[in-house]
Amino acid sequence: ARFALPGGQELGRGDEVLTYVARNLEPYRGFHTFMRALPKVLAQRPDAQVVIVGGDSVSYGGSAPDGKNWREHMLAEVGPLPGRVHFVGRLAYADYVRLIQVSSVHAYLTYPFVLSWSMLEVMAVGGFVVGSATPPVEEVITDGETGWRVDFFDKTAWGERLAEALARRSDVDDL
Repeated sequence: ARFALPGGQELGRGDEVLTYVARNLEPYRGFHTFMRALPKVLAQRPDAQVVIVGGDSVSYGGSAPDGKNWREHMLAEVGPLPGRVHFVGRLAYADYVRLIQVSSVHAYLTYPFVLSWSMLEVMAVGGFVVGSATPPVEEVITDGETGWRVDFFDKTAWGERLAEALARRSDVDDL
């Protein structure tokens, strides 16, 4: 599979690709924790491409406190990110499937809430998931066997585990 970024660059299975998917980018799905972990991941993995899928509305929870959407709010907090971080908005289903097929590591975070279809679909195409150590993720991911789990709020641990998973992506593919 190949996934075309908005600027025309194509990503394939051999590329180092970190994905994050949510209907909307918001705290209920751990967007804030993921964004806070990104600087560490980017510093440790200079070839990684990060593809973030999701809209700027709110599906669950509240709006950002400053009148911005959560993407803008978190970008203001973490500062400018390099051009290898791609916010692609919402995707057509066929494009989404191509993206998760080329993903090296998929970050899945959620409060104790309904499990998202995206996590199951990533696992169904053989993708490696680093997921939050929260119910119902704990029902699907056995840490070290079917993926890795990380404390939902620990941005440092998220940065370390995502960078490690990218570095060891041939090893984690065997899980």
